[in-house]
Amino acid sequence: MDARRITGQTKIMLLLADPVSHVVGTEAITAFMRAAGHDFVCVPVHVGPRDLAGAIQALRGYRNCVGSGVTIPHKIPVLPLLDELTDRARAIGSVNCIRRNPDGRLIGDNVDGAGFVRGALEAGVELAGLRVLLLGAGGAGRSLAFALAEAGAAELVICNRDPAKAAGLADAVGATYPSVPVRTGAADATGFGMIINATSVGMAGKDDSRLLDFAKLSADMIVADIVMKPERTGLLQAAEAKGCRVLFGRQMMDGQLALMRDFLGL
Repeated sequence: MDARRITGQTKIMLLLADPVSHVVGTEAITAFMRAAGHDFVCVPVHVGPRDLAGAIQALRGYRNCVGSGVTIPHKIPVLPLLDELTDRARAIGSVNCIRRNPDGRLIGDNVDGAGFVRGALEAGVELAGLRVLLLGAGGAGRSLAFALAEAGAAELVICNRDPAKAAGLADAVGATYPSVPVRTGAADATGFGMIINATSVGMAGKDDSRLLDFAKLSADMIVADIVMKPERTGLLQAAEAKGCRVLFGRQMMDGQLALMRDFLGL
């Protein structure tokens, strides 16, 4: 299939974001779907917060759209604009993938966390039994927190610039997975087996040194960052310099692709 060919038969997926300059996942999604034999293209759409409701309403009428991806900062605000949520999205409280049904109904799911777990396992990283420090309690952070607990993390500590948001997430995850100790904590890597940045800090090459004290990273840790551009954020560069094993944002994206395809009904 000619990857450059887009016709009236091509199935379209949008990806709503603000900004869009950092978005690289559309290329990976398109390549994956076309490799699976689908006449398909994923297109980034720059939608600001004030225009989100209008964009979602318009999506209902785009009959050649199979749905839309959702990324920063829309993963939580989009919830009340949809007709239905999967059980997973409802529990997590954020959405990163929307399916448009033929009747225009919009169904939301979140495969961020499941994709992270799958990407980690495909890279040979077993999450069960790890003490994990999760930085961020936003849309992606929420999804990762639930997925890490489901994967059997020995302990999950959530750090967020809004402590109340971190506490709310810890309570929600703990209620769903009572066998996993979940609490809030400081951005201190000491004693953890895995550190995950689930924030946008570090995106587009921005300084991410304020995330935590890089000097406290050690070679026995696994360090992950969900940011895809740049591939090596400051956090990951510091981790590699310390001899840590690292997981890149692209690995989480790759882990989501089959889940996204199945949810979209392709």
